[in-house]
Amino acid sequence: MKKPRIAALLAAVLAAAVLLSGCGAKDGHIKIGEVTRSVFYAPQYVALEKGFFKDEGLDVELQTTPGGDKTMTALLSGQINVALVGAETSIYVYQQGAEDPVIDFAGLTQTDGTFLVARDSSGEFDWSQLKESTFLGQRKGGMPQMAGEFTLKKHGIDPHQDLNLIQNIDFANITAAFASGTGEYVQLFEPQASIFEKEGKGRVVASFGTESGKLPYTVFMAKQSYIKDNNADIQKFTNALQKAQTWVQEHSPEEIAQTIAPYFKDTDLDIITSSVKRYKEQGTYAQSPAITEEQWTNLQSIMESAGELKEKVDMKTLVDPAFAEKAAENGK
Repeated sequence: MKKPRIAALLAAVLAAAVLLSGCGAKDGHIKIGEVTRSVFYAPQYVALEKGFFKDEGLDVELQTTPGGDKTMTALLSGQINVALVGAETSIYVYQQGAEDPVIDFAGLTQTDGTFLVARDSSGEFDWSQLKESTFLGQRKGGMPQMAGEFTLKKHGIDPHQDLNLIQNIDFANITAAFASGTGEYVQLFEPQASIFEKEGKGRVVASFGTESGKLPYTVFMAKQSYIKDNNADIQKFTNALQKAQTWVQEHSPEEIAQTIAPYFKDTDLDIITSSVKRYKEQGTYAQSPAITEEQWTNLQSIMESAGELKEKVDMKTLVDPAFAEKAAENGK
């Protein structure tokens, strides 16, 4: 039996959210729910560790809510105030007719953060090698899977016809599944990809971030009503993020790795460093919180290719650029 796609899950969440009530927000206190813990989100950890949020007078509380559906459930029900998740989820919520839509106000990453890892580490890689292979993919409707399918199609591979695509494994268990022998190829975030290379369990052969282009892959979003009621705090939050993004651009992978290491206590520093280096080299970390029209258009093209877009949504409907614009001015 196929796992329900994210859009269907969000429909149920929207219905349930009316019955749930979160704690009222306190001035200056913001609860973030991140969809996963990853070196991919380095600027966020820099903002926390360097005290950029505190400098703005904010008390930011971070928790990991694994998976887009769980993160959006937490946001819509008021358990968290701000979600760090793919921009596609704001479109899914909008498509379900939400009365209080989710608004994207600041971008964190601007490319896909996954890498193609091959179990066989020998020889040169060519995309045609994936044909008739077993590919351990991500969940249907999620940005990793959609960007992955978009890339495969670009290289003449039909993901549902030309390979054995496995999509019934929970996001949190994909790494363990590949390690135990499932699949010849897998799509992984850092630092998992580098860990597998170090352990000899696989080899990074391609970057989906490089292949799928610029897009608002991971953004900070909040309910429209929350932004209206906490406008000043959202601006302070975005200011701190801009400072962190600038800091990441100006510092080396080694310095960034040392700063964010407390968030990856079970990962060797050399692995964190190599992961950051990969992301910096391919321009994954956004230089500012601004979400561009070009990125938004590419996002919807990828969703449309995956069959997950009911109809195109004007960027102005779900993206509020004012906070990023003001943060940029404050940073000058």
